[in-house]
Amino acid sequence: MITKKKQLEMALQAVPPHPHPDPDREQYHTPAKIAADVLWNARAYGDIEDLKVVDLGCGTGILALGAALVGASEVVGVDVDGDALQLADSEAKRLHIQDKCCFMEMNIRDFQDQADTVIQNPPFGAQKAHQQDADRRFLEKALEISPVVYSFHLAKTMDFLKLMVKALDANISHVFRYDFPLPRIYHFHRDEMREVEVVVLRIEKLE
Repeated sequence: MITKKKQLEMALQAVPPHPHPDPDREQYHTPAKIAADVLWNARAYGDIEDLKVVDLGCGTGILALGAALVGASEVVGVDVDGDALQLADSEAKRLHIQDKCCFMEMNIRDFQDQADTVIQNPPFGAQKAHQQDADRRFLEKALEISPVVYSFHLAKTMDFLKLMVKALDANISHVFRYDFPLPRIYHFHRDEMREVEVVVLRIEKLE
């Protein structure tokens, strides 16, 4: 098990982004530095070690793999993209954590397993109209299967997120803020790199 945050960041830097990202799915790779910080905070709050962690919309698995590296007893990554999951599975083998990790190709709506913690970076819904309710669908599923959720969202949607979380009978206990780099990977991007303000919410289901 990794016991230093810098070691975790270095391990996650080797996890590849999706080789053929789909703009409809907003497949942006979570930077290793941000992933490591979120996972380290989650571990400090007792939400990872010796627990079952689920990553909804896991992509190539950086959050799921990181959870396994810092002590989760079981990790499940869920995504509709089989190519991304193949990469995640190969990375689990490279890191010698394949016994802890399971990657499942399915829509999150169909996932029914329970978890101790969900850590997810869902589509921001910033590009496509049909993705603009993605935040809600991911949060609804996360709180359906787990009492604790860590979830990435655009900072500018914070007021909406507070209302959404309250409507889902849950509470935001902590807010972590990051400048999230978006490299030029899609044809409609004009800048080589731009940053967006992102919040990661720690959400607890109310009793």
